[in-house]
Amino acid sequence: MVQAKAWILTKHFDGFPKDSDFELKVEELPEAKDGEVLLQALFLSIDPYMRPFSRFRMKEGDVMIGTQVAKVIQSNNPAFPVGTCVIGRCGWRTHSISDGTDLTPVMSDWPQDVPLSLALGTVGMPGLTALYGIEEVLGLQKGETLLVNAAAGAVGSVVGQIAFNYKTVGSLEEALKKASPEGYDCYFENVGGPFSTAALQHMKNFGRIAVCGGIAMYNDTTPQTGPYPQLLMIFKQLKMEGFIQSRWEHKNPESLKRLMAWMKEGKLQSQEHVTKGFENMPAAFMGMLRGENIGKAIVAV
Repeated sequence: MVQAKAWILTKHFDGFPKDSDFELKVEELPEAKDGEVLLQALFLSIDPYMRPFSRFRMKEGDVMIGTQVAKVIQSNNPAFPVGTCVIGRCGWRTHSISDGTDLTPVMSDWPQDVPLSLALGTVGMPGLTALYGIEEVLGLQKGETLLVNAAAGAVGSVVGQIAFNYKTVGSLEEALKKASPEGYDCYFENVGGPFSTAALQHMKNFGRIAVCGGIAMYNDTTPQTGPYPQLLMIFKQLKMEGFIQSRWEHKNPESLKRLMAWMKEGKLQSQEHVTKGFENMPAAFMGMLRGENIGKAIVAV
């Protein structure tokens, strides 16, 4: 028997999350049955999507959703021997029992000098989101100008950075115009809200927009309204497409190898914001929603 800890969503978030919305519970896990494995979490991912998904994918009393890098510590499944490191959608748990259907082995040739936590970041879902947004949705071409917001976050930091900080500039309109006076061919949207309104004004004709997130709206108790972009999109003949990286899941093995190769070659830099201690999961989550992280937010167990 293994004693496992888990963070429970005790109450759906009303506005910004609060400590009282979470409860830490301890449970005894049974022995792994035939075909099952027992997992021990090493690193847990903290992501913006957890905020809106918790409303639609969870009930009060459920374990908080999330992905982790875990190690197999007991196995009755030959596909996952003891010691295997995997990516699993196990939620906010220190230990889990799995039949393997929701597990993906970390690539077998993962370099020893690359932290395994990057399988939740640059060489994981955020990196894939950036790659597919650029290549599959935007079709970015050499010589084109790309605008990305939340460029210090897990996805935006991989997409690229522009030469100003929109949180501190006096005028977002002026900053966007100064950064690219002729406008933008492509826009990678992670934020929504007022930034999106300003950015659309500076798109070139026939510009393309990939919508990945809208963190500026996740904690609203009252939905934001207007301005409405339809006329602007018509006159500029813009193309806007929302996407989730799992649409191209069949490309993941090859894509992850490309991301790892770029890292090893120094072409792709990685930053992490690591919080130590499973007991600090809610604090890390709320800090990420406040924008306190530079790079991928991770909790090390």
